[in-house]
Amino acid sequence: MPQRTPATRVCRACDGFPIVAITTGTHHSDGTRTTLRIACPACQGTGHTHPAAGLVRAGR
Repeated sequence: MPQRTPATRVCRACDGFPIVAITTGTHHSDGTRTTLRIACPACQGTGHTHPAAGLVRAGR
């Protein structure tokens, strides 16, 4: 009998593509383009989010 795996939540900010390469417009001496690798600030480059913690009752 197949076992079910829990569905991982995809990050809403990056839609599952957490790291992108942005070209700067300059070239290296060998002719390749200079790129910057930028990670999603919402998920810190994982592509997944964690479920929100349950509300905690504050007060007396």
